[in-house]
Amino acid sequence: MTIAAHIRSTLALPNFVVGKYLEDLSDSELLVRPLPEMNHIAWQLGHLIAGEHFHISQVAEGAMPNLPEGFAERHSKDTAASDDPQDFLAQGEYLELMEQQREGTLRTLDAMSDEQLMAPSPESIRYFGPTVGAVFAGEATHWMMHAGQWAVVRRKLGRPPLF
Repeated sequence: MTIAAHIRSTLALPNFVVGKYLEDLSDSELLVRPLPEMNHIAWQLGHLIAGEHFHISQVAEGAMPNLPEGFAERHSKDTAASDDPQDFLAQGEYLELMEQQREGTLRTLDAMSDEQLMAPSPESIRYFGPTVGAVFAGEATHWMMHAGQWAVVRRKLGRPPLF
């Protein structure tokens, strides 16, 4: 199995978990915070989508689909405290952007050799992983970490555990 094939397989689980956790939530429920100082799902989705776009763009400039104008800024740390529904997208819009970015990630990943994936990651994102491959694999971890927080929101809303 190539490094790319292994990473591709690790990226499948977050897609499944995210889909299951969100499938029965309304747009308004995406704005529920697990605790007052924690980020709601809508902001987290934007943060994850913008983060994946940024990270993969750092290892393969120009490879990712464009995000809507101002999307990353709308989901920055400066906007995390907002509970205004007008500041966020509908769930379907987030899922469409997530799918577009993930397709870009997988297309970029599949084009890389094991040697390219073992190369050091750019200094600008070394915090995310020491190699290019670790940056790709880090997306799975990042998405799963946030999705774990959504389980708390689901329980707060009275939903049963899924896993």
